[in-house]
Amino acid sequence: MTHTLTHSGLSVDTQLADFVKNHLLPGTHLNEQQFWQNFADIVQTLTPINKTLLEKRELLQQKINDYHLTNKTWDSAKYHTFLQDIGYLVKEPANFEIETQNVEPEIALTAGPQLVVPVSNARFALNAANARWGSLYDALYGTDVLSEDDGAERGNTYNPVRGFKVMAYARQFLDKALPLTNGSHIESTNYSVINGALSITLRDSSQTTLANPSQLIGYQGEAQNPTVVLLKNNDLHIELHIDHHHIIGQADKAGLKDVVLEAALTTIMDCEDSVAAVDAQDKIQVYKNWLGLMQGNLVESFNKGDKTIERTLQNDRTYTALDGGIVTLKGRSMMFVRNVGHLMTNPAITDLHGQPVFEGIMDAMFTATAALHDINKKTGIKNTSAQSINIVKPKMHGPEEVAFTNTLFSHVEEALSLPKNTLKVGIMDEERRTSVNLKACIHAAKERVVFINTGFLDRTGDEIHTSMQAGVVLPKAQIKQQPWIQAYEDRNVDIGLACGLSHKAQIGKGMWPMPDKMALMMEQKSAHPKSGANTAWVPSPTAATLHAMHYHDVNVFTEQQSIAKRAIASLSDLLTPPLMVDASTLSKEDIQSELENNAQGILGYVVRWINQGVGCSKVPDINHIGLMEDRATLRISSQHMANWLLHGVCSESQIKSTMAKMAKVVDSQNEHDSAYTPMATNEEALTNSIAYQAAVALVLEGVTQPSGYTEPLLHSYRIKYKAQKTNTL
Repeated sequence: MTHTLTHSGLSVDTQLADFVKNHLLPGTHLNEQQFWQNFADIVQTLTPINKTLLEKRELLQQKINDYHLTNKTWDSAKYHTFLQDIGYLVKEPANFEIETQNVEPEIALTAGPQLVVPVSNARFALNAANARWGSLYDALYGTDVLSEDDGAERGNTYNPVRGFKVMAYARQFLDKALPLTNGSHIESTNYSVINGALSITLRDSSQTTLANPSQLIGYQGEAQNPTVVLLKNNDLHIELHIDHHHIIGQADKAGLKDVVLEAALTTIMDCEDSVAAVDAQDKIQVYKNWLGLMQGNLVESFNKGDKTIERTLQNDRTYTALDGGIVTLKGRSMMFVRNVGHLMTNPAITDLHGQPVFEGIMDAMFTATAALHDINKKTGIKNTSAQSINIVKPKMHGPEEVAFTNTLFSHVEEALSLPKNTLKVGIMDEERRTSVNLKACIHAAKERVVFINTGFLDRTGDEIHTSMQAGVVLPKAQIKQQPWIQAYEDRNVDIGLACGLSHKAQIGKGMWPMPDKMALMMEQKSAHPKSGANTAWVPSPTAATLHAMHYHDVNVFTEQQSIAKRAIASLSDLLTPPLMVDASTLSKEDIQSELENNAQGILGYVVRWINQGVGCSKVPDINHIGLMEDRATLRISSQHMANWLLHGVCSESQIKSTMAKMAKVVDSQNEHDSAYTPMATNEEALTNSIAYQAAVALVLEGVTQPSGYTEPLLHSYRIKYKAQKTNTL
């Protein structure tokens, strides 16, 4: 049974109220009564607006559905006019540039990788925050970037053959990022700092130096015998770690034991798609960890083998400057927080009418209050260097909803006595109505915006749902090859640059989904900086370290200057849905294969979400390749199956039989997980499995779900599961 307290007319879960009183507010200028009264005022003022915006989403969707039902032949011009007539496609504002002030340098001035991590998991959050610096040697040694041929296998003990491959690869990287006046880093036998310059001794005893002397920034240890040499390329730092007595350094003529790269410049601490938070207990964990990060005191202990490891936030790094002074660099990634969108409510707090408050309003107030601890900090571990609170806002549909976020943030600033525009906004360009109106969306937050980011996964889910009645969508692999997706990715950059985001804000690209396929990532993800994106998402600190090399290869800001001269990508292409010309060309085998692929991915993710409360995890696909799955991938798969069911490509009985079949596959893939509860041990277990019920409902009810989102069903089934567990204890 949930116990509540009343604060300013709000009914608040007692555990959440206790968290606010004893953890969130101490150390701020706010008292308990003031906090709750301010929050109640915001809820009362903004809840009706929020509801109206959601009603407009559904009204526009119904009009689009009706259009497709009465217009069976595709006519691009007619469709374009229709979207204008119903207010889905708005008039673009006149040319402008964003006016955001006090932007973090990691956001505005430097290009590099970005991590996204569930803030509900303290260990993951700390790992991500500390991923500002990463060992290139470790990243190369432990991944498939280097082959295991010719005796270079990975194993439980150090393999010097593989170690030599690592050293050779790293030296080749140094030659590209830090070229010498003559010779190669491969030939180096000594590094020292002499008269403010880097002196490198080569195998033939000759001396060389950097082709660009300004790349040397500082050092640790003695100048002529440094332990660390600090360098910079494309505004990203590189550390050379030297120790002739280290097991690695002993095998290197220059004693180079590691190359450490500045990697995850920014991290998104996620309260949304990678988190399963359905009630007060869950939200407290989310807010508690974010508070600990902002206070700088988050600690997590865990066992690794026979050792207990304690994880904390890294301190800043200091070096001797070339003039004898001190160089200090931040030891941690600059942290955004991603709030939830405008759709969901949370029962942790109910309003004057007994209705759960909108979770997006709740997140804005609570995460900003937690960030006050960082804003007010004078010394110690600090996140912001610009006195800003950086909030990523997902799943906004068009400029009206961005304007609502702007209004919400203004109310929170007033409640917390913060200067105007302290709360910055990152706009996730992942809904179709935002994509086609991106310029207007940016304009609606032109004094706050610090980030626009394409999210292919959610964007595809919304593409399918918006055009649900238009026809049969292509198989998933073919959707990625259609003109709309390239137009989407290009227009995001084109419009971002036209609105003056270069050197003022991030233009970002989406996640690499295969954390075990780093060699493939190194081949493909270089496309992101080349596209003009000054950040892109990676799934792990190791991936961040590897992806950082792409930003040494490509000067993103130079690329942006060139890209800004091209014509903006086609709106007509962007508005053309990825439909099949003739669905009858699909064979029975093709259909079944696609259904099994989707069903396996849905079940693999949902069973952990419902039964374990895990919002993001590496889920083996049908070919047993681990993929990073969150609600965005679930949205695609469930909407895809719902579309094929709607248009008769498959039947409901086929959906159910495929789900039952793949439940057994998912069970077998998780048989070594002691925390896993099988779904399909027998027919009765399958029928009674709440996780299985949720997975099936996501497909069978997919057409009617708001914007095709998975959250409403996931939350309801997770709450049902938690209640069942409580009742059986």
